[in-house]
Amino acid sequence: MPDDDAPTDGSDETVEVEAAAEFAGEPDGSGRLWTPHRLAYIKGENKPVNDDEGAGCPFCSAPTRSDEDALIVARGEHVYAVLNLYPYNSGHLMSVPYRHVADYPDLTGEETVELAQFTQRAMTVLRAALGPHGFNLGINQGAVAGAGIAAHLHQHVVPRWGGDTNFMPVVGHTRVIPELLADARTQLAETWRTLP
Repeated sequence: MPDDDAPTDGSDETVEVEAAAEFAGEPDGSGRLWTPHRLAYIKGENKPVNDDEGAGCPFCSAPTRSDEDALIVARGEHVYAVLNLYPYNSGHLMSVPYRHVADYPDLTGEETVELAQFTQRAMTVLRAALGPHGFNLGINQGAVAGAGIAAHLHQHVVPRWGGDTNFMPVVGHTRVIPELLADARTQLAETWRTLP
């Protein structure tokens, strides 16, 4: 095991390493996986304060920003594909109509068709880019059904791999996402553009 005070970059400078127990409270033998980025989701900091369309709705405001800033992978005429800011798995995309509509039956025929086409395309792109073994597809209609933003319809496309439901989400209530969202957006947007 390396000396905690040994230089890590080849220099002669001493590096001081603080014991993890100083940050985790009383040592209990458990390891810690810090996911501070999820605190905003837990506290509901980015959740709309009402059901109105416009700047207060993240799905209405996303298309007004750059693709990189909003994590948009692709734009269509009626629908866009965006990475989930709080993903269940790497590559978790959503197909979202531009129009602020809550109920699936309220989509126009054109919106319904493009939503389905974007979901199909998302699956094709994710298979090519990440090689998942399967998918969870779904629309949560209403807050009682699990919709975090019930006022603006969105369809989840969640890639799945054998063994991705392990002790971390089941027991530890923590998801391990091994890729930065910006990097995932870049890769998926490029695949979306170039895949036949």
